Amino acid sequence: MKIAIVCYPTHGGSGVVASELALGLAERGHEIHIVSYATPFRLRSFSQNVYIHEVEVASYPLFKYPPYALGLATTLADIHEQYDLDLIHAHYAVPHAASAFLAKQVLRSDKIKVITTLHGTDITLVGADKSFHRVIKFSIEESDGVTAVSNFLRRRTMKEFDIERDIRVIYNFIDTRKPDKFNDCARERYAPNGEKIIMHASNFRPVKRVSDVVRIFERIQREIPAKLLLIGEGPERLFVKQLVKELGLNDHVWFLGQQDYIEQLLNCADLFLLPSEQESFGLVALEAHVCGVPVVGADTGGMPEVVKHGETGFLLPVGEIALMTTKSLALLTDEQLHAQFSKAGRSRAVTCFDREHIIPQYEAYYDEILGK
Repeated sequence: MKIAIVCYPTHGGSGVVASELALGLAERGHEIHIVSYATPFRLRSFSQNVYIHEVEVASYPLFKYPPYALGLATTLADIHEQYDLDLIHAHYAVPHAASAFLAKQVLRSDKIKVITTLHGTDITLVGADKSFHRVIKFSIEESDGVTAVSNFLRRRTMKEFDIERDIRVIYNFIDTRKPDKFNDCARERYAPNGEKIIMHASNFRPVKRVSDVVRIFERIQREIPAKLLLIGEGPERLFVKQLVKELGLNDHVWFLGQQDYIEQLLNCADLFLLPSEQESFGLVALEAHVCGVPVVGADTGGMPEVVKHGETGFLLPVGEIALMTTKSLALLTDEQLHAQFSKAGRSRAVTCFDREHIIPQYEAYYDEILGK
């Protein structure tokens, strides 16, 4: 198949999954065209059967903001005319699915199919904005196929947008072989005296509740020697740094910024904290599990579909810092319990979310839509 994958090039879950999907499909002999405003970070090196197309958007004084959606639609139409695509796989409804629909109209062709994958933010945050609601609903209904990354997101989409069409759930996935390449984590660099290492990674938006991470860590640190590794960038970063300072934790917290690959750091971790207010799937929790790291987080969104409460981690109500601290300490102070959760988390990742299980589901769905 000849497939255009439209995605954001950022470090968020959608960009990671779209890039890994592209690589996996290319390995299976498909011709993949990545379309974005920049090269996704996981595709910066050459890969057989993967072609990168950066959308160029001219800036004119007439436009207050560059018309990216129009530039994307034009680029998609041009790629189809040059390569005769079979389908466009848009990751995110706005603007990607809307631009894909427009490209089909420009081409005046029903031959090319559009599949839209919903990742969460386009539904839970952008979709809540009335100015986008109708366009998102239209984009979903006009797509030839629609997938969601969790059952939670499927239900939320159908309810909030009054969708009656089929939405297929295809989970996010991970290459479970990768952690084997990152065994040397230089743990002594972050915990020179054998302290426990707690980790969190996100885009530091308010919904991620990174301040809860710091407050939980502060309570853990009262009981046992520990270090906190914070990975990512975002609008809350300065606030979190100030909170760390106020709580007297400067010597115990590492701000590591944005990381292209976090497997090596996860191999250092004893525990991963994810107390987010909302997670449509929780890809970073899956990344922790594949490295054998138990997760303590919030019982929200799609998290229960990734983390099995009481087996691979603990999920508690949003904002319950005291309970999250208690469960964290239980895992950090009981070696047998930690080993049990670590083994179960790794096993769940391999059994349920490995790329070898999930990518064929996308292939089968492509064939189904093209067959229609």
